[in-house]
Amino acid sequence: MHETPAASWADTLAVFDLETTGIDIDTCRIVTAHVGVIGPRGEVLEQRQWLVDPGVEIPTAATLIHGVSTERARAEGLAAAQAVAEIGETLADATRRGLPIVAYNASYDLSVLRREAERYGHDPLAGPEHVVDPLVIDKAVDRYRRGKRTLTAACAHYGVELLDAHDAGADAIAAGRVAQAIARAYPELAAIAVADLHRQQVEWCRDQAVRYQEWRRMNGEPEFTTSGAWPVR
Repeated sequence: MHETPAASWADTLAVFDLETTGIDIDTCRIVTAHVGVIGPRGEVLEQRQWLVDPGVEIPTAATLIHGVSTERARAEGLAAAQAVAEIGETLADATRRGLPIVAYNASYDLSVLRREAERYGHDPLAGPEHVVDPLVIDKAVDRYRRGKRTLTAACAHYGVELLDAHDAGADAIAAGRVAQAIARAYPELAAIAVADLHRQQVEWCRDQAVRYQEWRRMNGEPEFTTSGAWPVR
């Protein structure tokens, strides 16, 4: 893989990930969260993590993925209303500092956070306007690569270590390092200003959703629909 210095947008990144009770952005609740900052070599400069009592039962299927049971969340977790406020403010602080927010499949995590903010009467995270989503970018720059596009698969492809998948901290940091690896691998992408990259991802995600919807409809699901809204649905 061709290595070039990362662009300025990739030098210092805020990284963000949630683990939740499910996959429906309108109903699922936050169980764990991580907001951190990584430097040019992927080194961890700052990190903050939350274990949250979501106020509802955590389905067994979700516990099997991220390892947090209802009993543990109730015993050790922060009240959801307080946690959601803290997560939002920590991300808002990162944006005020001019840091891009990296999240893998950002439209899921940022949408869940917005729904949770609305649920508890908090102001939602403004914008955000400088988001970097390695999933959207990877599918755009390497459209025809075969195989899965999970974070684990992206880490393997770009040579990023991921030791504890589905841990919010491990996933957030790995996503940031994948973003930096993509910036090194594609110099033309690395040269784009982060605001322009954000706007480009809006278009890429919309186009990717259109193609995916067409594929699903051609393969036995004629009523299938999906949203291409990004970074918040």
